[in-house]
Amino acid sequence: MLQRQTTLAIATTGRGFHELTRELAAFIAASGVHTGLCVVFCKHTSASLLITENADPSARADVLRRLERLAPDGDPANEHDDEGADDSSAHQKSAITRTSETIPIADGRLALGTWQGVFLVEHRLRPHARRVVVHVVGE
Repeated sequence: MLQRQTTLAIATTGRGFHELTRELAAFIAASGVHTGLCVVFCKHTSASLLITENADPSARADVLRRLERLAPDGDPANEHDDEGADDSSAHQKSAITRTSETIPIADGRLALGTWQGVFLVEHRLRPHARRVVVHVVGE
């Protein structure tokens, strides 16, 4: 059984989606794993991971709008605002999405659907340096 691990450094430009699918595919190809699992883990509490539509950007824009309605910046009900009006809302958005994804590897490739991509979702308004751990295991 093979195991490989790396950490991706992602410089975000502020709130939005940052696709990781190509980086993950390249790491899997270099890993030598033909059949197995790829675990992707975001090491932050104000960013998250999401597998979603990668062809039409309007689908991702809809997700961001929905998240903003669920956890709006500057909500007076939020107590935690040490880093600004988007502080607590970013943590809430991360809590209702995911900080990890597990994706099967088949034939040496991510077993994603035709229109699926893996994205880091930055929930803060300002740019941030994010780290995502990728662990691949299999044969």
